[in-house]
Amino acid sequence: MPVRLRSVLAVISAALLVLLVPPLVSTSGSGGATAQIQGMRVMVPNSPGGGYDITARTAVKAMDDANLQRNVEVFNLPGAGGTVGLGRVVNERGNGKLAMSMGLGVVGSVYTNHSPVSLGDTTPIARLIQESNVVVVGKDSKYQTLDQLLRDWKANPGAVPVGGGSSPGGPDHLAPMQMAEAIGLSPKQVNYIAYDGGGELLASILGGKVGFGVSGIGEYRDQIESGELRVLAVTGAERLPGVDAPTLKESGVDVEFTNWRGIVAPPGLSEEDRKKLVGLFQRMHDTPEWKEAMKRNGWEDAFMAGPQFGAFLKDQNDRVVSVLKELGLA
Repeated sequence: MPVRLRSVLAVISAALLVLLVPPLVSTSGSGGATAQIQGMRVMVPNSPGGGYDITARTAVKAMDDANLQRNVEVFNLPGAGGTVGLGRVVNERGNGKLAMSMGLGVVGSVYTNHSPVSLGDTTPIARLIQESNVVVVGKDSKYQTLDQLLRDWKANPGAVPVGGGSSPGGPDHLAPMQMAEAIGLSPKQVNYIAYDGGGELLASILGGKVGFGVSGIGEYRDQIESGELRVLAVTGAERLPGVDAPTLKESGVDVEFTNWRGIVAPPGLSEEDRKKLVGLFQRMHDTPEWKEAMKRNGWEDAFMAGPQFGAFLKDQNDRVVSVLKELGLA
């Protein structure tokens, strides 16, 4: 066979191999469901140090450690109980590179801050975790037990302000409202002071500006372990490992309450982009890195993805609106 003919046949054979043999590794530009999302960003709609912030940064680190997604930027856009960030997400219509960490607090903030947009305007991606709230005081507080606190709170509720890292209608607000009802107080008697996230609330608890605080265990575990904060009770059904405090029910307060957090994205995503985001968080949820992070933070697995999470959001919205109407806030 002439040399020239052999060369032509070799080129044709190489071309056929490229066309007929599928690539072994999917690249970021391939559009596959497992491809990395170039330029991905996760927005936190409150200040650093809060539950949404910790959840977002923990999830991104788990993705990175498991080699699922590299170089994800986490940024904070606080304001109006999370609704400033929510407005930004809704305005980013079609942006498949943006996600927002959120939770029960944003559900209520939509109503109490008269937001022109709601979570119903977003694309639901996944619910990630749920956790017990904790009733905490600073190490210098005069309250050593929940009974001592409740005695003063019932005697003069206005003189014992309670701080929370969410707007009215959020978890840190709903939990003490339920506590108040359980001990015979009207929720309208409660002097609730809202802070934009657990980071801002922490300074007020330590500085004695509130009688007590209510927040997620994951936000304050370090301060609890160091002795800066004292836990008087946990709001969930069971005691928390490593936390020397009873449940509310054990303390005679007939309340069980848990908070949850998840991820939403802008509206108008292509089906391909939606599947990429849902698939990414599904794969992260299945990693040993994420399981270890949940254990470390005292979070319970509450994973729920896509349309199922969307239905859950609608149910949560209806429940919160019902409570806010009772309080005259919606």
